[in-house]
Amino acid sequence: MNWHLYLLSFIFIIAGIFHLIKPKAFMRVMPLYIPHHKILVYLSGIAEMAAGIGIFFDQTRYLAITAIIIMLILFFPVHIHMLMNKKASLKLPKGVLIFRLFLQFGLIYWAYLYL
Repeated sequence: MNWHLYLLSFIFIIAGIFHLIKPKAFMRVMPLYIPHHKILVYLSGIAEMAAGIGIFFDQTRYLAITAIIIMLILFFPVHIHMLMNKKASLKLPKGVLIFRLFLQFGLIYWAYLYL
């Protein structure tokens, strides 16, 4: 396994941990039309950690990377909501929010390279 996969794994494990230790920050950025913010934040954090760990094993790598791609696609509404809603923006500059939105495409492509 090359260092790129270790880095991808690390990113998702750390992101998942932050979902569990700072759930309010993640709930604040979720669009109101998405129900059950708290449980979804916890579940997405667990899913991110599981996918990050799954990358380490040959038997689960394909499933883990597929899950990462699906999660990144599912997170698009959150990034769009952050861009369009001042309260959800976490006071980040518009340029940073736009960059984060486009970063999603880069992360999806990066994960896709390992399928």
